[in-house]
Amino acid sequence: MSVDSWYDVAVMRPNIHVTTRVLPGGRIEIVSPELKEGDAVEVTVRPSSGARNAKGGVLDFLNSLPPGPRSAKSWEELERELKQERDSWDR
Repeated sequence: MSVDSWYDVAVMRPNIHVTTRVLPGGRIEIVSPELKEGDAVEVTVRPSSGARNAKGGVLDFLNSLPPGPRSAKSWEELERELKQERDSWDR
């Protein structure tokens, strides 16, 4: 264990919680008076709870699909379509 690690455990430095925005180029900037120039820090980034994935959620994807049937109307029709597909592999 390094001296710095021992010091962190012994003194129990508090975590610094910072909320910021992503800058152009996917960069983030953290400004905190508790941080001293030259100190090593560990940074974990997670989207805030209200943030949405840039690609959207599952419902956004489903709603983006064109209208129309997404499956066979009956089990028999589905099995027939699957059989036709499998049979086409053998040709």
